[in-house]
Amino acid sequence: MSAHDVVFGFGAHPGIDDIPGLLRTVQQADRDGLDHFSVADHPYLGGRLDAYATLGFVLGSTRHIAGLVNVTNVPTRPPAMLARTVTSLSALSGGRVVLGVGAGGLWDRIADMGVPRLSPGAAVDAFEEAITLVKLLSGGGAPVTFEGAHYQVRQIEPAPVAAPPVWTGSVGPKSLAATGRVADGWIPGHAADWLSERYRTSRPIIDEAAAAAGGGPGEIRTIYNLPGRITDRPLPATRGDDGRWLGGSAAQWIEELTGAVLEHGASGFTLFSAENGAADDTVLARWAQEIAPAVREAVTK
Repeated sequence: MSAHDVVFGFGAHPGIDDIPGLLRTVQQADRDGLDHFSVADHPYLGGRLDAYATLGFVLGSTRHIAGLVNVTNVPTRPPAMLARTVTSLSALSGGRVVLGVGAGGLWDRIADMGVPRLSPGAAVDAFEEAITLVKLLSGGGAPVTFEGAHYQVRQIEPAPVAAPPVWTGSVGPKSLAATGRVADGWIPGHAADWLSERYRTSRPIIDEAAAAAGGGPGEIRTIYNLPGRITDRPLPATRGDDGRWLGGSAAQWIEELTGAVLEHGASGFTLFSAENGAADDTVLARWAQEIAPAVREAVTK
């Protein structure tokens, strides 16, 4: 995916019983030209499919679409092994991987997995170290020794495969600054969109940290997790009383997303059309065949 293209994808929360539907849906999205599919990472839920096993299986049955874990539960996945996983998936799929990363939110459940509990500040420090280490262990070069406060490796040979783009699910100021320093993209938390107060107060923290690290303005992409309905007829209001996007007709979606790109610098959108399991096939077809192509055309005029 080009760093300058607007990307469109969809998200699912697949369980063990959802495998046939998930595979069918992603294969159709691949044929329809969507850029990525995403799965959540909740390893403490026994009924859910493992995120990275799912990515590998699905990528093996598709040709163009990229896979994203939205977002990787880093405390349960040591970054040196995560680096091996994502570089291997990238090599196997021809580069069709995006690394989504989070510091870990549900610490009671994470600790139930036997992972030592970290304070919020320490968890963000570990999150930044993890991204740094994944990048160091990618792209070839000399053996890596890394002595962080949370992660250490000694004379480990990097994979001869470039690191995939790293998108984070940062929320708090400290993790937002880490995103600016070491990531390539940001997925605003709590489904915040480009008109939300959360976005307006968060994005400057990323940009300031990126500039301090030598990056240019807008270098960190913003890719939105976007719930909402696609309706046959226009809705009287596309946003609720709290200002949150509700959805609307295809024309209303196209107008809104085009404005998000041209006026607010949005780089991509991941549609969530179902609360659980695989995405709704009918909604996803409209997303891929009507909305995404129209927005792509509108923003390139």
